[in-house]
This record gives sequence, structure tokens and C-alpha cells, in this order.
Amino acid sequence: MKPWERGLFGRLRHDASVVWKSYIDAPFVRALGDGSLPREDFRAYLVQDYLYLNHFARAYALAAYKAPDLAGMRRAARSMSTIVDVEAALHVSLCAEWGMTEAEMAATPETLATLAYTRFLIERGLSGDALDLMVAMSACVMGYAEIGDRLRERGAVENHPYASWINTYAGSDYQAIAEEEADALDALGARLGAEARYEILLAEFTTASRLEAAFWTGAA
Repeated sequence: MKPWERGLFGRLRHDASVVWKSYIDAPFVRALGDGSLPREDFRAYLVQDYLYLNHFARAYALAAYKAPDLAGMRRAARSMSTIVDVEAALHVSLCAEWGMTEAEMAATPETLATLAYTRFLIERGLSGDALDLMVAMSACVMGYAEIGDRLRERGAVENHPYASWINTYAGSDYQAIAEEEADALDALGARLGAEARYEILLAEFTTASRLEAAFWTGAA
């Protein structure tokens, strides 16, 4: 069973299935997968996602602060390192191929979609507890793992214009992150009473998934 199909996350994904499908099977994702996505749209997305990742890393810093134990702090620290050292670096290297520097990426104004999504995550981190924040963040972590897996299964990515992006999220390293995320969410949910507050968590997850779906088109 795939990590996004099991446990607390699998239940959230199932109960928000309509919104979830609009995110992982968006026209942008399909065009990225078959290679027909215009390069300028992909670059615009990369720049906004780079800006998004800056805030996502900060959200993991909040997750470390809110974590109920050292294990949670370590996991959040590892995740923040992955964002800074792997994901953001991928975005910078891809944009460099088009002659765009990291300084130019950082100076690009955030779109409304980027503003809405990142501030929602930070607000959940500031106002909620560790479980509220992890549920909100899980839409991104698990969604990209599922998208990467789905795109890889659709065919070989050799000579694909966006092969490096697909391979990053379909690769074993990122898929292992998704496995760890699913396990950690189950453990945190059991510790912080996920069942008793499930409807609130589902609303948070649904909002995050809606913002993910809007990000594809709002970033361009």
C-alpha cells in the first residue's frame, strides 16, 4: 500500500477526494507529465515554488518548536534540511539553465496563490498545535510523492523536458520521506487526539489541498 493510501493521511485523502483529485490531477500536472507544459509556465511555477519553499522551511521550524518530543524535533529538522539543500537547490539549478539567478528568483514578487498558501501554513503553525500544522503541511509532502509516483508510472522520463523534476519526487529518497511522513502523522495523531478532532483536521487538510490546486495555475 502506498503511504498516501494508509493511516490518518489515507483517511483524510479519501474524505477530501474531490479536492485532492483537483490537486494531483490538475491540467498543469498532466501537461508537466506529458511534457507539453510550456517552458515559461514551468519556470514561473519554479520561481513561485522556490518562494513557497522558503516559507515551508520556516513552517518546519515551527513544527520543531511545537513538537512534543525530540523525535519530532529531529524529523522536522531533517525535513527542513531536505527543503533547503535538495528541493530549493533543484529549483535554483533548473532556473539557472534559463539564465535566472537565485537573487532574481528571491526578488520576484509572490503571487496571490503563493501568499495565500504560505500564510495559511504559518498561521496554522502559530495558532494550532503540532498536529494542526502537520496535517496542513502533509498535503504538500504527500501530494508531491503521489504525483511523482503517478508520473513515473505513466512512462519513461528519458529525454523528458522535466525529467529532473519528476525523478526528484518519484525517486526513492523522496518516497521514503512520504513513508516517514505517514508514520509520523499516525503517531502524532494518536498522541494528540486526532479522532476527537477529526472534522477540524479534515477542514484544515481540505483547505491546504485547495490551496495546492490553486497554486498550479496561480503561480504562472
